[in-house]
Amino acid sequence: MNIPSKSASIDVETHGNFIDGREVEAGNGAMLDVRNPATGDVIARIPNSTAEDIDRAMKSARAAFEGKAWGGMDTRARARLVNRLADAFEANLDSLYRLETLNNGRPVNETRAQLSRLPDFFRYFAGVALARRDSVIPVEGAYLNYTLRTPIGIVANCTPFNHPLMILCKSLAVVLATGCVTVVKPSEYTPLTTLKLAQIFTEAGLPPGVFNIVLGLGQSAGKMLAEHADINKLVLTGGTEAGRIAGSAAAKVFAHQTMELGGKTPVMVFDDFDVDRAVNYAAFGAFIGAGQTCVCASRHIVQASIYDEFVEKLQAKTRTIRVGDPFDASTQMGPVISARQRDRVLTYAGYGHEDGARLVTGGVAAKVPGHDNGYFVEPTVFADVTSDMRIFQEEVFGPFTSVTPFKDEADALRLANDSPFGLAAAIRTRDVARAHRVAASVKAGIVWINDHHRLDPASPWGGVDDSGIGRECGTESFNDHFNTKSVMVATHEQPFDWYRDTANQKRLN
Repeated sequence: MNIPSKSASIDVETHGNFIDGREVEAGNGAMLDVRNPATGDVIARIPNSTAEDIDRAMKSARAAFEGKAWGGMDTRARARLVNRLADAFEANLDSLYRLETLNNGRPVNETRAQLSRLPDFFRYFAGVALARRDSVIPVEGAYLNYTLRTPIGIVANCTPFNHPLMILCKSLAVVLATGCVTVVKPSEYTPLTTLKLAQIFTEAGLPPGVFNIVLGLGQSAGKMLAEHADINKLVLTGGTEAGRIAGSAAAKVFAHQTMELGGKTPVMVFDDFDVDRAVNYAAFGAFIGAGQTCVCASRHIVQASIYDEFVEKLQAKTRTIRVGDPFDASTQMGPVISARQRDRVLTYAGYGHEDGARLVTGGVAAKVPGHDNGYFVEPTVFADVTSDMRIFQEEVFGPFTSVTPFKDEADALRLANDSPFGLAAAIRTRDVARAHRVAASVKAGIVWINDHHRLDPASPWGGVDDSGIGRECGTESFNDHFNTKSVMVATHEQPFDWYRDTANQKRLN
């Protein structure tokens, strides 16, 4: 695909699934349109995969897993290959970040900054693979007990539209480093960089079948992948209801599961923290990626003594954010992914009005000259929000945040934990003891103190309750890609006959 340096019309390409190291035809009906969310223009067409297509990809993955080229590769050779893939990623960074901007509408400054870190995920897990050790376990008696770990097998991965490559790579890096294989179903909105990366990695030496891609709708292709009898692990990033459906299907074949689902991140701002700095973090946390992140700073819970000042300054800050063409280097926020998502954000603005919240700024579609058909929304802030309001409880997934006052630490925690979600939380305070105290008590799998959106390949990532199960990144993710076998060796030469001397045996097992 010829990717423009500025937003413009391009030739519409037709893509197929990526299986056995190449694109192949798939589907048996109408093709799906892939659109540029900044213009509404069709930029590619993809198939909606059938059960036969899914099965073909799974058989290819199984053959690769059991074959000599990948399954027979030793750990050090695999680590060297994964490091070469990181180099190949880096060499193609410019084309990848521009293609991602074209496909999901995030400004070039955001995609460049995000994608430039992704090679580190591959290098980190290659290092973990080299450093891995199995266990020798002290047990009672004259026995040697040790563990053997073997790669779990086929990882089915359903990825979302908001961070197509980052969320893919969090899983793909560990899949490759552990010797597993994967079949990926990217979002039908944003498949293009996933296809491009598969091509890059194949050309860099990744054996065919290790990284397969099936395209199509989540409710059909994604569902068929999740319920396929041959998957060994399901990784899904998406909405909570989608996680329930896919997780139930995968449970029928006893597949391991890692699911990062919905979120409604509370940000607790205490009055000992600099208000201007808190406002800058608030704007970043709420509006980066046009708010389309599972860890969007969507609930600001602010101490009453600084509440009015915080709201006033957040209003001023939000109104300075430049919404526009994602390929313009001066643009600070792009469109949401689709007309449907734009309408969802505007619907929640209506809920805010209906429930009695005070609109501070935004709440309407944004007008961007030359992009009349783009899916732009003004960054939106509601104040005087109470915990029973829909905009406090429900995930919006757009450039949308609310502000709620609190009295004291206990009140802040009560409000923060008043949610079915538990993915991330943030705390703004200069009080060290309070920071650790609140971090220990807030319901979340990730907590940022005086920061937001920070992640690292070594740091576990995931949530609790309706935000999902399992962890990506870190040794937690690495270890969950193996089956563990316990080997017990008797090192004594004592005679044994249970049935000859049953009464005098001291233990059965």
